[in-house]
Amino acid sequence: MCNCVRLGTDEQVKEFEAVLEEYKGDRGNVMVVLQKTQGIFGYIPEGTLKMIAESLKMPESEIYGIITFYSQFTLTPKAKYNIDVCLGTACFVLGAQDVMDKILAKLGVKVGEMTKDGKWIVTSCRCLGCCGLAPAITINGEVYGKMKVEDVDRIIDSFAD
Repeated sequence: MCNCVRLGTDEQVKEFEAVLEEYKGDRGNVMVVLQKTQGIFGYIPEGTLKMIAESLKMPESEIYGIITFYSQFTLTPKAKYNIDVCLGTACFVLGAQDVMDKILAKLGVKVGEMTKDGKWIVTSCRCLGCCGLAPAITINGEVYGKMKVEDVDRIIDSFAD
């Protein structure tokens, strides 16, 4: 058994081990292994990188490079609600950093950190492609434009379960 018990449930670990065994030594299937790993855990835990690299006989740095190159992969667990704050030029100039600071303070997290209840994670990006709505954020892909600091509480509170 691998040293990845803390990565997820016993079932997830067994499923991950089966994927490693199925594609062992076949570096041509690195994308499939990464997709399956993310499908099992919901993201690619950093603790799996060494095991994937050893199984596929590839450098760990190459695995990491693939993960960070393709936007479909993430090393960060997904929360129920994913907030992405645009810090591109238009958004930044119109106050996106203040909006970001308010969101982080309200949720009590840092960028890239998930709330303890697993409900929220806040990330930043360079452009959401909606500069006319600057400053903009997305929550699970839904765009909220022309954001003001005073909008943050109302919007986040509207997601109360």
